[in-house]
Order: sequence, then C-alpha cells, then structure tokens
Amino acid sequence: MLLPRLLRVGAFIVKELSRGGCTSISRTGCTRQHWRPFIELQSVPRVFQGSIFQKYPQFSTTAENDVSHGSNKQKDMINVTFVDKDGEEKNIKVPVGMSMLEAAHENDIELEGACEGSLACSTCHVIVMDMDYYNKLEDPTDEENDMLDLAFGLTETSRLGCQIVASPELDGIRLAIPAATRNFAVDGYVPKPH
Repeated sequence: MLLPRLLRVGAFIVKELSRGGCTSISRTGCTRQHWRPFIELQSVPRVFQGSIFQKYPQFSTTAENDVSHGSNKQKDMINVTFVDKDGEEKNIKVPVGMSMLEAAHENDIELEGACEGSLACSTCHVIVMDMDYYNKLEDPTDEENDMLDLAFGLTETSRLGCQIVASPELDGIRLAIPAATRNFAVDGYVPKPH
C-alpha cells in the first residue's frame, strides 16, 4: 500500500521537475520561484579572471603559454639509448622528469613493468652500460635493492627502469634490457604498456 503511493509521488515529482515549472516540491504542492541562473550570480571582476594562470602558468593550457615555453622544449628532453637482448639499439628522446619505464612504454620498447612502477617487481630491470652514468644516479633505495635481488641477470650497474628518472645530466645514457625477466607469462610474450 505504501509502495504504490511512493511510486505515484515520485512520478509526480519527476514530471514537475522535468517540466521546469517548479523549483521545489513540498507536501502542499509545487513552489514556483524565479531564480536567476547561477552564472549570472557569479559576477567576477575582469581583473581577477586569468590571474591564477599568470601566477601559476602550469595551470594554463592556452596557446600563448605553449609558445612562451616552446624554446625550452629541446632543453627538457634527453637522449636515451635502449639496447635490447639481440643487441639492437633504439635511440629515443625522453622528457626530463619521466621514468625510463614510462619512456620505454611510450616508444614501444619491450620493458615489462608488471607493477606499473610501484616497486613491487623486478620486471623493468635495466643495466646501465656506462659506470659514469650509473654514478650520476641517486643511490637505490632499500626497496629497490630488495626487488633487484629478484632480477634475472643482475649486474653491478643494474637498476629498475621505474626508478631512473630523466634529468639533464643523464643525457646520452645507454640502458641494456636483460634477455629475460622473472615475470613473463609465456615465452615470446610481448608486454603491452598500461
């Protein structure tokens, strides 16, 4: 008995609100008030508009902003060479601040990264081919060392690709990808970037 009545009331409310004739509905019926649209209530002085983007340009997506930073784009990229298990080299440009795992995925390089960079596996294991570049990297954390202990083909210059972040001093770094990892589903499996 209560359910049919609730359904009728609900149908009435939906019908009245969808017609736009009511602004609120109570036990006594429909109330009609004339409200100005919300946008008209928000009269913001012209001086304020855009000031946050002037103070914090990284929040702006305007073409003007892109042009002003266009000259820095070349400086913000470094050259990285990945050497696969067959010895084939692939040179790529990597934006400063991006991890080598992300860079490999964006450039279709077979570096697995099963945990998506959360330091829970060793499938993005890479070998830094030059000791000078290895010494420029920050020391590995205990968590990274724990995962590297599980890596296939561990060397003195082994690191996890998710933990190597592109910086200007790493321009020209060469990274070798080991022949195998301990996480492939089947032989010949080609990982897909996440």
